[in-house]
Amino acid sequence: MTATLITVAPTGAEHEKSAVPHLPTALDELIETATACAAAGAAMIHVHLRDEEHRPTLDPGRLGEAVAALREATDLIVQLSTGGSVHDPLESRLRVLDAAPDSCSLTCGTLNFGDDIFMNPFGFMSDLYVLAQERQVVPEFELFDLGHIGALSRLIDRHGLPFGGKVHVDFVTGVPGGMPATPAALLAGVAMLPPEVTSWSATGIGRGHLPVLATTLAAGGHARVGMEDNTIYAKGQPVEHNSELVVRAARLATEMQRPPMATTSAREFLGIRAG
Repeated sequence: MTATLITVAPTGAEHEKSAVPHLPTALDELIETATACAAAGAAMIHVHLRDEEHRPTLDPGRLGEAVAALREATDLIVQLSTGGSVHDPLESRLRVLDAAPDSCSLTCGTLNFGDDIFMNPFGFMSDLYVLAQERQVVPEFELFDLGHIGALSRLIDRHGLPFGGKVHVDFVTGVPGGMPATPAALLAGVAMLPPEVTSWSATGIGRGHLPVLATTLAAGGHARVGMEDNTIYAKGQPVEHNSELVVRAARLATEMQRPPMATTSAREFLGIRAG
C-alpha cells in the first residue's frame, strides 16, 4: 500500500456527554468535527448519533438529516453504524440503511460487551448483508473477535461479494469480552483473513490505541481513530477534539511513507459510488 485510509469515529454510543464534554453529540458539533477531521486527513467518518438529551439514537429522521448535512459540508465517505447501542432492537438497526449512507458497519458476531451483550445473530447479519447489496451500500465488516472471521467467510459463501466487489474489514480490539488490543492478537487476526478480503483496518480501545495503530501501519493496514474508541491522547491529557487523533494518525502514516488517502481514492479503493 502507498496510502492509508483514515476513518474517524467521533462519538460512539458508550461515552456520556457529562463525562466527556468535548464529545460531539449535537449535529452542529458533528459537522464541525467532520470538517476538521477531513482537513486533517480523514477520508471516512463512522457515525453514531445522539438525541437532544445526548443519548444514543437510531431515529430515522435524525439519521437522514445527518447524512445530508455531512454530504453538504464535506466530501467524506459517510458510514453509519448499524450497531447503534447494545440496547437497540435488531429491526431498528436494519432501518439505518433507509438513510442511504455510502457505507455501513456490519458486526460479524454476538459478543460480551463489558457487562452487556452485543447481539448479532447470524440471521440478522445475513439480512443486513443482503439489504446492503440491494441498497448499494458498502459494508465494513467489524471483527471484535477471531471467531467473527469465520462468520464473515460464511456470509460471503452464502451471499457472494458485497456491493462494489470489495471486502473491507475493521478489527475492533480492546472491548472487554472481545479480542485484546495487542499487536499479537491483531496479527493473529490478519493471518486468518479469508482471500476475499481486499483491505483491513484496526482500532485499539483505550490504552491499546497506539500499539494497535503502530502495528496496523507497519503491517499494511488502515487506521480508525476517534473519541468513540479513545478519549485520552496521552497520560494525563484528555482528547479535546477528534482532529487531534486524526492529525497524529496522519503524521505517523506519513512517516511510514503511507500518507493519508484522499477521499476520491478511498471511494474507488472501497468500491463506493462516487459522491
